Amino acid sequence: MTSRLSDVTDQENSWHSRSAADVSEALGSGPGGLSSDEAAERLRHHGPNELDFATSTPWWLTLLRQFRSPLIYILLVAAVITAVQQHWIDSAAIFLVLIINAALGFIQERKAERDVRALRSLATPTCRVRRDGVEQVVDTGTVVPGDLLLLESGERVVADMRLTDANGLLLDESMLTGESMPATKQTQPLAEELVDADKTNIAFSGTFVASGRGAGVAIATGEDTALGTINKLVQGPSSKSPLQVLIHDLERLIGVVVLVALVLIFITGILLGTDASIMFRTSVALAVATIPESLPIVLTVALSAGVSRMARRNAIVRTLPAVETLGSTTIIGSDKTGTLTENRLTVEKIWTSDGVLDVVRNTAEAGQDTPLVRAVLRAGALTNEATLSLETGEHTGDAVDAAMAAVAVRRGAVTEGERSCRTVAHQPYEPELRCSQTVRENDRGERVLYVKGSPEALLEASTHVAHAHGAESLVERHIHEANEEMGRAGLRVLATGSRTLTDDETLSEPLPPPSRLTFLGMEGMTDPPRDGVADAIKQCQQAGITVKMITGDHPVTALAIAARLGLPTDKPALTGSEMAQLDDDMLTARLDQTSVAARVSPKDKLRIVQALKRGDRIVAVTGDGVNDAPALKAATIGVAMGRSGTDVAREASDVVLTDDNFVTIVHAVEEGRVTFAAIRKVTYFLVSTGIAAMIAVSLSVFAAIPLLFIPVQMVWLNLVTKGVQDIGLALEPGEGDELTRPPRARTEGLLSRTLWFRAAITGLWMAVGALLAFILNLRAGYSLEHARTFSLTMLVLFNFFQVFSSRAELKSLFQLRFLANKPLIVASLGTLLLHWGAMTWSASANVLGLTALSAGEWAICAAVGSTVLVIVEVEKFVRRWSRRRTASAVGVGSLTGGQA
Repeated sequence: MTSRLSDVTDQENSWHSRSAADVSEALGSGPGGLSSDEAAERLRHHGPNELDFATSTPWWLTLLRQFRSPLIYILLVAAVITAVQQHWIDSAAIFLVLIINAALGFIQERKAERDVRALRSLATPTCRVRRDGVEQVVDTGTVVPGDLLLLESGERVVADMRLTDANGLLLDESMLTGESMPATKQTQPLAEELVDADKTNIAFSGTFVASGRGAGVAIATGEDTALGTINKLVQGPSSKSPLQVLIHDLERLIGVVVLVALVLIFITGILLGTDASIMFRTSVALAVATIPESLPIVLTVALSAGVSRMARRNAIVRTLPAVETLGSTTIIGSDKTGTLTENRLTVEKIWTSDGVLDVVRNTAEAGQDTPLVRAVLRAGALTNEATLSLETGEHTGDAVDAAMAAVAVRRGAVTEGERSCRTVAHQPYEPELRCSQTVRENDRGERVLYVKGSPEALLEASTHVAHAHGAESLVERHIHEANEEMGRAGLRVLATGSRTLTDDETLSEPLPPPSRLTFLGMEGMTDPPRDGVADAIKQCQQAGITVKMITGDHPVTALAIAARLGLPTDKPALTGSEMAQLDDDMLTARLDQTSVAARVSPKDKLRIVQALKRGDRIVAVTGDGVNDAPALKAATIGVAMGRSGTDVAREASDVVLTDDNFVTIVHAVEEGRVTFAAIRKVTYFLVSTGIAAMIAVSLSVFAAIPLLFIPVQMVWLNLVTKGVQDIGLALEPGEGDELTRPPRARTEGLLSRTLWFRAAITGLWMAVGALLAFILNLRAGYSLEHARTFSLTMLVLFNFFQVFSSRAELKSLFQLRFLANKPLIVASLGTLLLHWGAMTWSASANVLGLTALSAGEWAICAAVGSTVLVIVEVEKFVRRWSRRRTASAVGVGSLTGGQA
């Protein structure tokens, strides 16, 4: 049997097109299910009914990842060589920097991974099957193809099943198809060429039973299910984030420049008669002083701070670079159901012959509705299987039933007690009849038939329509027009009707098809947008970010929700069937025209994301279902829902939202921009001061004068001054206008042209100032030790003022709150205190070759050092003035037809 089953399951892809009896026979099953022995044999052949998720990254691999950088490689070589030469202070200082950086990055990445693992939902541990002719409860991992599985309301489907029995069976397939409405299931064979969403005789693994009962034969388990197929699409390595690419490019540039400069300096020093050992140590020390080796530390600190801020705003970041990537996002492709909407139906419109009631806007107190509205609400709530949860106070069960029961109870048309008593007969929703029926006994002892179903079915069964003054003859055209209007608004419409039974009418089981009804009215419902999402989308648009809805739902429903959220709806929605006719270039052009893609499959979503990423666009994709996982993985950054999201979606994502709220994405974007700005400010500070050290020492070598600094002094300058202040600068808070700026251009490097120019002029100025101070001290007759101390102190003061000028790219320092970054103030003052202590404490002074300076000399160094701040402030002022003038000219030009 097993070998035969292997042939069948390996080749069969169209179980939905075959009869239930044929499928059962092909899989060797039957009314009594499999035998226990056969199930055990098939389990050995097919393996457990489980999905393979990515395993945790080994701790040692996470640790090694912290050392992947060209600059780190250079410093590792320098540290090893200086250690071999027994220059222990130089070597220890370099190793200390590398260890701190690795520790910070390692701790943060491991913490983020633990947080996400903790969010993984527990899989259903057991399920009901029929084996050996009796019903049994077994572990879901032991389910095999051919097992006869049993389903009831509230249960989770644990394998792909070809249904053999379906009694009012409705399945919530939103996590797989994106369709917000429960899917009605049946058992008849279907056409062969169908997408999964249209296979109404298949129950897919991972979906939930909204209402009804059913049974079916397992046709696929584990990785062979539709769920498993999607899971395979999200496995594999992720691409580098934009920040990682920028950092790699900058490190490579700095590495090449520094190595070339060091070779030239070393050769020049040798030719000028300097000892080779001294020149080598000088080159190593200059490399330490020039290479921003603390940049990895600062990046880790800045990103970790961003991670912490995001966590406080309900976003867990799985990898550090993802923090900045969100801030650079240009397009957000969002799933609709459960992400932009609440994933629960709500009644919004009620139609009666008197008119249409807007339930959302009309918040009348309970019992204040018209008799006609109350009759519609009452009928919908009584023909209903939803139950009230005592824990949450909400109605559970079929989404339609829950919505209709909730609105009727809330508006006082019926009480919860009435819904649960006086039931004479009940028949759940029947797909053939397109309605459900209930017979209730009223206070007068009369039996009343209530019917709820599609408007078309109720019209066929009705002879009259309810009016305020009684029932009148039915005019179908008016009801059809009202139904179509609500449908165009994206509402799902259900109608209600009733009839008082005569005393001589007998009730059969099941109830006969309804007839001679009075048409009461219609209820229009939809999955409403989440609170705050419309405002969040508006903020995204102001920030230059395009938002697109990508959903498996119906185009009409999707466009209606899009309009309510403020997305452009002047162009029709792109559909999966339309996509099949478009090549990649045509698809990209079509996506640029529309804000909504509807009725798309997981593979369609993946193709959409790949199309959106063309042209160096940074695409973030949000979602919670399994159907979103491939797109989450392919996006520049994937954002999954933490509460309602599936394990597959979370495993494929870079960021997990613990509150399942699209609004949180806007907060995360803002924090991402703050983080990138902090990284850019620190990079500018480190590069400018590195340029200063490189130019100053190089000039001293080429000028054939004594070396400006001995190696240990350069290590001290780099480790204690820049190594402390840059961390404080990395914690710089936002300037408050992050969401009013356009996204950073993908072609722009880690430093803008403005900052490269500023780094060059300030670096040159600081180098010239330090070198002139050194030469003037020597000419004034001071000792070499004093001249180096004075020059080193001046460079320390240059760094002190330069770090404060780095707090904003264009804003003046005096426009910022002075105490907004207290860590920076403490770090900068601490730097001066450390340097003063090193000069005055004899032990450290002897090691570093320093001597004490007078108060007057400190004042001179401070005065000269502050000039760098003046230079930056003047340059910022000129740029701001130039931009205002350009903006003014553009404004005048637009008013005069562009001739200004």
